[in-house]
Amino acid sequence: MARIAGVDLPKNKRIEIALTYIYGIGRSTAQKVLQKAGVDFNIKTDTLSASDVSKIREIIDREQKVEGDLRKEISMNIKRLMDIGSYRGLRHRRSLPVRGQRSHTNARTRKGPRRAVMTKKRTETPTV
Repeated sequence: MARIAGVDLPKNKRIEIALTYIYGIGRSTAQKVLQKAGVDFNIKTDTLSASDVSKIREIIDREQKVEGDLRKEISMNIKRLMDIGSYRGLRHRRSLPVRGQRSHTNARTRKGPRRAVMTKKRTETPTV
């Protein structure tokens, strides 16, 4: 089993797909890394040689920010926006959509489940 950037890559998957299990690496980045390492995209993870794994690991360490470092940078960027009081920071603080989406009727994923509003029951007056 190949271990790159602190992540165990899944066995029996194409290396191009397996690299996407690392936070911060998508399909296009995985293809670029494999091309620089000179590794075939279609080779399975469990058939990789140790030298191929070390080439891939070296390229990712040198050129990409992945996993913990990337998560830390993103959270620091969000914290900076909240500290300076920008509009985007306020939206993050209130857990609302940040990128201009409508929030009157939608945005349930970001806002969470609906909170029920209590309605008073009308008391009926007897008619004489």
